[in-house]
Amino acid sequence: MHSEPLAAVLWDMDGTLVDTEPYWMAAETPLVESFGGTWSHAQALSLVGMGLEDSARILQDAGVRMGTHDIIAHLTDEVMRQLSTTGVPFRPGARELLGDLRAAGVKTALVTMSMRRMADTVVDLIDFDAFDVVVAGDESTRPKPFPDPYLQACDALGVNPDQAVAIEDSPNGLRSAVASGAATIGVPLMVSLTGAGAHALWPTLEGRTAADVASFHAAHRAKEVAR
Repeated sequence: MHSEPLAAVLWDMDGTLVDTEPYWMAAETPLVESFGGTWSHAQALSLVGMGLEDSARILQDAGVRMGTHDIIAHLTDEVMRQLSTTGVPFRPGARELLGDLRAAGVKTALVTMSMRRMADTVVDLIDFDAFDVVVAGDESTRPKPFPDPYLQACDALGVNPDQAVAIEDSPNGLRSAVASGAATIGVPLMVSLTGAGAHALWPTLEGRTAADVASFHAAHRAKEVAR
């Protein structure tokens, strides 16, 4: 059976492309404390890769007396404020790999649970034309770990999921990408990805090229076809 070559790479944003997870944590803690609650590092880690509405409900359970959409807006504003002062904190090798994929003619999509306005802020701060498509948290039919965001990105790019590679840093994100049918690489940051279903775990993107991603995709598709 013929195996489709790599046509697209689908990137998670927070924690995968850019190291913004500390920004989210820095926004969550004072918010909870302003309502007299406490917010631990373990609680913050539990939100990594989670849809913002689900995260907001957990913050409400921790004592934040605000509506879901108000919490999302507040956190997004705080993270965007930090981005505006520090610029885009790319994860090691991410910018270089993204640029190499673009130079190789591979389609790219950003698939994030962050709001569209924040995704656009990050994309606008990248100094080259980085993405063909952006699917944000307020645009997905269902959030990660459902496959919807990645399926929407593939549909918008005009590719089948088996032609795509997804890159993720969270268990929720990996489950979403794997369920979509994309070959999936986990690059851990804040939380362990052991047992989360990644087809490969790369400790870093540093030194990785478009050829490496294409080779991974080809090997994964060959295994799938052989089953």
